[in-house]
Order: sequence, then C-alpha cells, then structure tokens
Amino acid sequence: MTVVVTYQKRSQIIAIDRPQSRNAVDGPTAESLANAFRSFDQDDQYDVAILTGTQGTFCAGADLKAVATGAGNSVRKKGNRPMGPTRMQLRKPVIAAIEGHAVAGGLELVLWCDLRVVSEAAKMGVFCRRWGVPLVDGSTVRLARQIGQRRALDLILTGREIDGQEALSMGLANRLVSPGDTFDASLQLAEEISAFPQLCMRNDRQSLYEQWNLDMDEALMNETNLGLEVIRSGETAAGARRFASGKGRHGSFTDI
Repeated sequence: MTVVVTYQKRSQIIAIDRPQSRNAVDGPTAESLANAFRSFDQDDQYDVAILTGTQGTFCAGADLKAVATGAGNSVRKKGNRPMGPTRMQLRKPVIAAIEGHAVAGGLELVLWCDLRVVSEAAKMGVFCRRWGVPLVDGSTVRLARQIGQRRALDLILTGREIDGQEALSMGLANRLVSPGDTFDASLQLAEEISAFPQLCMRNDRQSLYEQWNLDMDEALMNETNLGLEVIRSGETAAGARRFASGKGRHGSFTDI
C-alpha cells in the first residue's frame, strides 16, 4: 500500500508511503491519492484532510524511474492528473504537512492544498526543471495566483531550492514550525477549523475559489447566493443565539 489513510477526531490523514523513493508518486500511487481524496470529500464524518508523507519526506515528485519503465504517471485531458487529485475541487479543506522534500510534482501537490504547515528544514522547488518534465498538475496557474508572477517565474525558470523560511516570506507557507512538528501543528489547525460552523466556512471557501472564473458582478452575486444558503440553513441564527448567550466573544475561538 503506497497511500496510508488514518483518522483523528474529525480529521483524515492521507500519507504517501513510498520512503524508498522519497515518496515519489508513480501511476498506482497517483490513482490511490485521487481515490483517497474522493472518499474524504464524500465522507461526512471528516471535516479536514491532512496530506503528508512518511519518514520525514513530503514528496519528491513524480517517480521518474517508473516513467522510464512505463509504470509512471499518465497525462490526460480528463480524469486524474499525473500526481492524482490536483484537478479536483473538493468541498472541504486540505492541509499540507511538509517535512523534507516537497519538490517538482510534490510542490504541485502542496499548491493544490488550501493551507501549508512547513518545516524550517523543508526543501521546496521546481526540481523537474532539470529533467525536461513539465508542470502539468496546475502549478503554472496556481503558483502565480498564490505568490505572484514575479516570484512564480523565479521558481519556474530557475528550478532553485528554497527552504521553509523563504517559503514563508514569499507566501507559499502559511505556518512555519520546527523540524518534526508539522504533523502536530497541522492536526491542531485542522481541529480548530473543524470547530467552526461548517457550512458557512465551506461556502465562504467555495466563493473564494469560484470568483477566479467570474467577473466582479458575477462573483459578488455568487457570494450572495452562497451566503443566503448558509442563512437559510439556520446556521447563522444558531450562531447569533450563541453570541447572545455570551459565547465566542472578545476574540475567543475556544468558547463557540
């Protein structure tokens, strides 16, 4: 088994487990990753997924040895992408817990996730530049949208390595932690997100992603429609009653 799925409270942990190849992803592993995230998205028991790798490495990208032997990742116009789930738009958030290498296709998986908790000792970059392997898991789009065109071009054109601190400074990392602490920090973050009213959080997230494809008027109308769905569900009224009773005030995120 190259992808291991475990559970803690309302979080699902999806780990790439191919340590002999620094968790590089071959064709079967890409399919397993896509299936794991498809299952997570459909399972109402879990609110947040954490994507990570075993034995101190996130993912070294596509397994080029497998590509060379015909057992590698396939590039299709429809269906799963080479690294697995990167064409999917899930209903629920995913956190990347990044130790060690997150390079080439591994970086593309990172960019697909909503939030990234990164080790100070992480090694990130478009390492596939040196092998003539293109970015076909969304990174030529996501990287510029997330960190700006100037920084994106620096990484895409040079293929250079950056560490966790530089990833934080350019907006690629959301949280920077000591080596070995990324999973615990990601799980804490996942539990904080799980504590919120879920429909409101998910609809706000959906509005943010969908606005990229809309003009301003359409985007604002979409936001309104998604907000009305939350209000009509009763979630907003329930939150107002909790506020009136004294919960969640004065910046408290623990008493909600």
